[in-house]
Amino acid sequence: MSVTDLNTTFFEEVKNSYTQDRNRSILCQLHKKDCKDSYLIHALDELWKKFHYEGRFYLLDGIIYHRTKHTCVMTVLDRSLINLVLKECHDSPFSGHLSEDRTRKKVKTCIWWPMGKKDVAEYCKTCDRCQKANKSTGKRVGNMIKIQEPSRSWKIVHMDWVTGPPPGGDRSYNAFLVIVDTFSKTPIFSPCHKDDKAMDTALLI
Repeated sequence: MSVTDLNTTFFEEVKNSYTQDRNRSILCQLHKKDCKDSYLIHALDELWKKFHYEGRFYLLDGIIYHRTKHTCVMTVLDRSLINLVLKECHDSPFSGHLSEDRTRKKVKTCIWWPMGKKDVAEYCKTCDRCQKANKSTGKRVGNMIKIQEPSRSWKIVHMDWVTGPPPGGDRSYNAFLVIVDTFSKTPIFSPCHKDDKAMDTALLI
């Protein structure tokens, strides 16, 4: 099956799948009768009801179409058919494993279903070939190393800076260097400046 040349079998499978979904069955009844049966309309889920009132759906040759300002495509909810279209739009040689954004744009020209954006993102995210081919652009995370347990006080210390307090003291300090003894948990607070250099910090220690 090619998305750009949908065959008769695909259309028949879409039609047959409508009987398995309540919302689509109701929409078919509403559009076949061209009626405004309030009981049927209220039986629709909220999203479908909203789109029905907005005139987003119409029936043509047994297929429900969803239309927006720029598109008019088939409504497909059967998971196997959705996956078939996703594969054609992302995996096929003509697509070449497009990015998530480009895959989504291509899918939108073929079919519509609720949660389509989320499903396309998940499909691209779990594509084995894409995961192997695309290198991570983020900073690599280092291996975690367990901190050695100290045998006495001040053998191992932890340091961090606290910034944000209002300037104070004769030198208008605006930060604190906090040094904590790992063994006894005793803290030492040393006033400093948040733009201090490495040498300034070394002198405090």
